[in-house]
Amino acid sequence: MKKIVFILLFLFAFDSHAQKSMFAKDPIINLENFDKQRVHWGYFLGFNSLDFKFDYLSVTEDIDVSPTTGFNVGLVGNLRLQEYINLRFEPGLYYTQRNLTYPEIEDPFDALREVKSTYIMFPLLVKFSSKRVGNVRPYLVGGASATLNLSSNERASDDNFNNRFRMKTWTYDYQVGFGVDFYFEYFKFSPSIRGVFGLSDELIRDNTADSPWTGNIDSMKTRGILINFTFH
Repeated sequence: MKKIVFILLFLFAFDSHAQKSMFAKDPIINLENFDKQRVHWGYFLGFNSLDFKFDYLSVTEDIDVSPTTGFNVGLVGNLRLQEYINLRFEPGLYYTQRNLTYPEIEDPFDALREVKSTYIMFPLLVKFSSKRVGNVRPYLVGGASATLNLSSNERASDDNFNNRFRMKTWTYDYQVGFGVDFYFEYFKFSPSIRGVFGLSDELIRDNTADSPWTGNIDSMKTRGILINFTFH
């Protein structure tokens, strides 16, 4: 997927027609009335790097979190409120993995927990666009999201003593970011980068109160970065 995205960007950057329509002094205006639609749809592909933010009940050595690069795919629904403000609904599938290392646990097997998560996010966002200049239009975006974790293990009776890390099925977060709309002859391409900040504790504690994996954790919240490439 990374290779596909970079190939697309390479083609856009070096295609002579794209250069003329994007960056010429007097560019050809593409999709001039596209943003005047009341409602339009699209889809996105992208990558994520999600982390955990831990708060502890007492002072201790921090749990080491090693995020990996995951992927995103989803749909975009856009409702025009006025010339510079749009309401967006972007349901999407986000796959990621975070490796947790507990420094106070001596056994290497018990000290490592590979937390694989398959999220379905339901963000409702407000998009604030600048004035369009030629075929380029920067924007800011922000809003809140409800997230369904398909890999939560919330209903499992086993816990970390049986090598099962458990998380809540539903959590909530807010998202803020920025991007740029590029208007091509037949479609609009919008790369964006967005920060995700968890609002609710995701962790389900082990059945034993003094568990070395969960006993000293006050809260565990997702945070991270989303990079999306949207096509309308």
